[in-house]
Amino acid sequence: MLPIVVGITGASGAIYAIRLLEELDARGQNVDLVVSPLGVRLLSEEAGVTPKDLVTETTRLLPINDLGADISTGSYQTRGMIVIPATTGTCGRIAAGTSDNLLVRAADVTLKERRKLVLVLREAPLSLIHLRALTTLAEAGAVILPAAPGFYHAPKKIDDLVDFIVTRVLAQFEITTDKDVHYHGV
Repeated sequence: MLPIVVGITGASGAIYAIRLLEELDARGQNVDLVVSPLGVRLLSEEAGVTPKDLVTETTRLLPINDLGADISTGSYQTRGMIVIPATTGTCGRIAAGTSDNLLVRAADVTLKERRKLVLVLREAPLSLIHLRALTTLAEAGAVILPAAPGFYHAPKKIDDLVDFIVTRVLAQFEITTDKDVHYHGV
């Protein structure tokens, strides 16, 4: 099974990234993980963990400044990439093609190779600059998946809201969970 690249940035929502990694690990999915400097801070402040705490048998951690890492080249095969949570700054750098760190470079490679790139945006409100960058990314093939959970499944706790988003992200890679939520309303 080809790996999925996961990037964590500094937008609030560490719980989304942690839950996603748990779900991928439970399925034996190999993950190449890259965490931005503000993502490191986010994990510490919101969850009390370090990026190294997220390493498992199926998840390897790559240094953000290693632009020579295998995920920085299109010849390294992956199923695609998920940036969760995704800051608007990171989305802007991806849209501009700056490739100034490994996370942004891996996203750039994902787009150029026409692989699935899912950006779980977790910022609000959005300025016109943000919307234009997101439009550029969508036109380039990225999936913009805001961390905006639904409420039609009558969530009882925060975990239900987190699972709603993570299930939607996994569905982009045709990965199902026992937490799949379906709308049964009119």
